[in-house]
Amino acid sequence: MWTNPSRDTPHGAVIRPPARATVNRVRRTPMELAALATAAVPGLEPVAVGASPDDATDFDSALIQGADRRRWRVRSPRGTEASARLETEMLVLRAFGPAIRAELPFQMPAVAGTVRMGELTTCVYTHLAGTVRELGELAAGGPRLVKDIGAALAAIHALPAALVDRADLPAYTANEFRQRRLNELDQAATTGKIPPVLLRRWENALEDVSMWRFNPTVVHGDLHEDNLLIDDGRVTAVTGWTDLRVGDPADDIAWLVASNEPDFVDAVIAAYHEARKEPVDPHLLRRAALAAEFALAQYLVKALALHDVAAAADGEDMLRQLAADIEEQEAEDHAASEAAAPTGAPRTAFPAAEPEAVTSAVPIVQAPSVERPERETEPEPATDAIPLVSAGDASEEEAAASAGAESEGKDSEKEIRSEPTR
Repeated sequence: MWTNPSRDTPHGAVIRPPARATVNRVRRTPMELAALATAAVPGLEPVAVGASPDDATDFDSALIQGADRRRWRVRSPRGTEASARLETEMLVLRAFGPAIRAELPFQMPAVAGTVRMGELTTCVYTHLAGTVRELGELAAGGPRLVKDIGAALAAIHALPAALVDRADLPAYTANEFRQRRLNELDQAATTGKIPPVLLRRWENALEDVSMWRFNPTVVHGDLHEDNLLIDDGRVTAVTGWTDLRVGDPADDIAWLVASNEPDFVDAVIAAYHEARKEPVDPHLLRRAALAAEFALAQYLVKALALHDVAAAADGEDMLRQLAADIEEQEAEDHAASEAAAPTGAPRTAFPAAEPEAVTSAVPIVQAPSVERPERETEPEPATDAIPLVSAGDASEEEAAASAGAESEGKDSEKEIRSEPTR
């Protein structure tokens, strides 16, 4: 039976979890999220609710329709780390004032209200037009969508660094960022589960100081297809602002380089450079390629820290597959170079960069897809047809949500946080 907690819980009150709840890993159904939303937004009276795609390792999400026909998105963390990231996102979104938002070629979420339950903070956002699309759908979206994605990347990287500074978020110089990656590599190596060929490859790339001469920019930090909303073949909004920082712009391009759509990647990067109107960084795609590979190690480290045995096993499998692919390619490259120029110059793990115009020039083996946790729902249809369930259908929705949760995957692209050197 549908209940409306807003009639019983004062706005802003801290809801205490039942004794059996585990603060570290809490999962919530869409109906539970709707109840939390009524505590966060005064006057909200849900009449329908539907699950919303999200990173199922860290968050539960739902779309809610109120009695006034307005729609809202609820996002609830599953653990304390994810909750801290949501609180960071609140700071970020508040730092984006009307003047800054007006200059962006896309919309951003706005926080309508929050509610705290134990150690976890749930956020309710105003709903934005558009739906999440798979990478293959983006690649088939046509030149207009390609230009929009490139322009969105360029607009993020052109944001003023003072925006990050005012929100007291991390800011790295190029050298600090490189050192941070080295520290993360050391951390991954201590697990004893990274294949030696990958450790050598990544260490060689990090020791090539020429790769790390870049101008730091504001970066989204968690950009991928799940955080782009598309409507009528255009980018309408960018979401997921939990990891904003000043750092390496290549991090926002890693999701593209890791894809199996080289023509799409080339076109987006060309549109990005056109919109950026700054000198081309000759090593941008090489660092993005490294970030895409290294995301597998980050994922494994996170899985081990969470004691998630299944996710850790998946991480090890993906790393072994990547190592095998690299060894096979290196053997083929070595044989070809021996035949062409037996006395040629020695090669490095990431050969010298070519002009960035063509993605095929990026010397990287295609990493196994870093499977972000499978969305707990199918991709949403157009916004004006989002599947919502009424109160009478609640039991079926909860059963479906429970079944989906059992098959959730994991997300490796979430960065391992470390404090910057100020």
